[in-house]
Amino acid sequence: MLKTRVISALVGLALLIAVLYMGSVVLGVIVSIIAAIGLYEFYNSAAKLKTVQPIKIVGYLSIIPLLLLGLEELGWYKLDLGVLTGISACIIIFLSMTFIVFGHKKYNIVDACITAFGIAYVPFLMSFLILIRNMDHGMLLIWLIFIGAWGTDTMAYTCGRLFGKRKIIPEISPKKTVAGAVGGTLGCALLMLLFGFITQTYFDLKLSYPALVLLGIFCGFISQIGDWSASAVKRYVDVKDYGSIMPGHGGVLDRFDSILFVAPVVYYVLVLFL
Repeated sequence: MLKTRVISALVGLALLIAVLYMGSVVLGVIVSIIAAIGLYEFYNSAAKLKTVQPIKIVGYLSIIPLLLLGLEELGWYKLDLGVLTGISACIIIFLSMTFIVFGHKKYNIVDACITAFGIAYVPFLMSFLILIRNMDHGMLLIWLIFIGAWGTDTMAYTCGRLFGKRKIIPEISPKKTVAGAVGGTLGCALLMLLFGFITQTYFDLKLSYPALVLLGIFCGFISQIGDWSASAVKRYVDVKDYGSIMPGHGGVLDRFDSILFVAPVVYYVLVLFL
């Protein structure tokens, strides 16, 4: 099992580096595909509750704005982010309510709310990956997301294995410990500092070290909230994993649950402070 996880992780890392190197357009297409799969996993998990029937077609249509955002770098058109978000939200609301009216025997307001939550949770939060990649120095800055999410996860796992005794939320995630949570957060801050040193030394990109430490602490915390939130949902709908597309890791949402929470944090810290 561990060997499968390691091999899968290494293959995933190699693919990630290749995608980021190819540019923001390729990333936009890949993120859109990943978001569609993640949304499919979320809706299928929600449907395990026999009283819930997400309006899947509305959810999948929400991938279109994400794809448009990713393809903007081709130069064929120019998007206003606020307008795109507003129009998308209006269309989603209108379509959802239309399904409730004309499909009232199958769908209800709860289904519409689950549908909207899935859109906000997966494609909307994933859009911040594209927004950061489209920034100046985006190919470097986007690594802050992966450090904040997967770096935290790795450090938390290591510290938990070495020092973990007291469980933090056994009802939700039985293997997670207080030592792991603290180690993951502090480890993330250290990894952020290392990233800042590397970018300044080798890429002539200077980032504020105090800001990176604060970003690391915040990402370390919010990353684990993302992980635990996904676990809470899985327990509620009684599934072990969201999917099985990634050997040893489960589904897209099992691997990207912390990414979804970290990406907007990194984006707004970059916009406001860095």
